Amino acid sequence: MKIVLASGNRGKLAELGALLAGCGHDLVPQSELGVGDVPETGLTFVENALIKARHAAEATGLPALADDSGLIVDALDGAPGLYSARYAGSPTDDAANNAKLIAALQGVPAERRSARFHAVIVLLRHAADPQPLVAEGSWEGRILEAPRGSHGFGYNPVFLDPAHGLTAAEMEPALKNRISHRARALERLRTALAALR
Repeated sequence: MKIVLASGNRGKLAELGALLAGCGHDLVPQSELGVGDVPETGLTFVENALIKARHAAEATGLPALADDSGLIVDALDGAPGLYSARYAGSPTDDAANNAKLIAALQGVPAERRSARFHAVIVLLRHAADPQPLVAEGSWEGRILEAPRGSHGFGYNPVFLDPAHGLTAAEMEPALKNRISHRARALERLRTALAALR
């Protein structure tokens, strides 16, 4: 089955492609089908993922898979949250987002810098699917005072996984793709995808 990946984020597309390799479906980025991004006007990760998946499914007539994710920082009352990609403004700029986050946490001690990446992945079998498949995953960590590492994208350089003692940007992609928020959400979605064969 051909499924459109409803995202224009290159880093996210690469990560989703690696995580879904071998799932038995033909995954096509929406850009290859002439589909652009849609405004994310939802108030939750679930709503935004549904908006993106529905847009791609309507435009292509194909089943659509969409992810909405972000970084939730406890000391900032959940910010940047839904606005993670554009935390420092538009257009998106990873370095500016990380700099703003570090500045917002200035003076906050390490024990109060807890955070988590949260991902919601939605699969719509068609644009009017009344029962979308929804899977969620979280990855607990804390925010550092300075970036470390060069892998990945987004907040990876400032997000420390305490269990491994590495930032997400210091991890080899294979490790990150086993333990990340997206990996956990996709693991929950794999059974549902297998059932669609």
